[in-house]
Amino acid sequence: MFQKAKNLDSAFRQLRFNMLCVVIISFSLCVFTIYKSFEMAKTVQGKIYVLANGQAIKALATDRKENLIVQAKSHIKNFHKAFFTLAPDEQQIQATINEALYLADNSAKKQYDNLRESNYYVGLVSGNVNTKLFVDSVAVDNTTSPISFTFYGKQEITRPTSLVLRNLITSGTLREVEQSDNNPHGFLIEKWKILDNKDLEIKNR
Repeated sequence: MFQKAKNLDSAFRQLRFNMLCVVIISFSLCVFTIYKSFEMAKTVQGKIYVLANGQAIKALATDRKENLIVQAKSHIKNFHKAFFTLAPDEQQIQATINEALYLADNSAKKQYDNLRESNYYVGLVSGNVNTKLFVDSVAVDNTTSPISFTFYGKQEITRPTSLVLRNLITSGTLREVEQSDNNPHGFLIEKWKILDNKDLEIKNR
């Protein structure tokens, strides 16, 4: 009788121990699964998939501040290329100038108006002249507020009878604005001025 009671008590203790082990293991497994799920969700949130030519390309989402200098330099290069790379075609000139003016304030518009009033663009079309910009470097100082920059490049002017290479140095500041289709980097060039645009070399064609 007592032996049966002992066996039952022992079996009950063993069962209770087994159940406790199962509960602890299940709880640990649940905690681990939840932790890994949150970790995976956090990792996925930092990635962007861009669809290009029917293929999904993975891109990494980063803080804007981490790429501030890179984006600023790209914005400055895009503006200068649009403003100074022109073909002898009125529609092309207007399209690229409009593209440039979305990236800068009234200081760029004043430069454009001055060139237009001096018949610079009319001369390009009537004289069959192409202009092309080559970027040397862009110096950006983000320790100042607003951000200041200096652009260094070369301007190649191709005429029917000659090829002219001009130096181009400009300066200005950058103000952060909302990003848009016309201004993907979210900067606006302000106080833009041309510091040097002298001829470096003239060759006959």
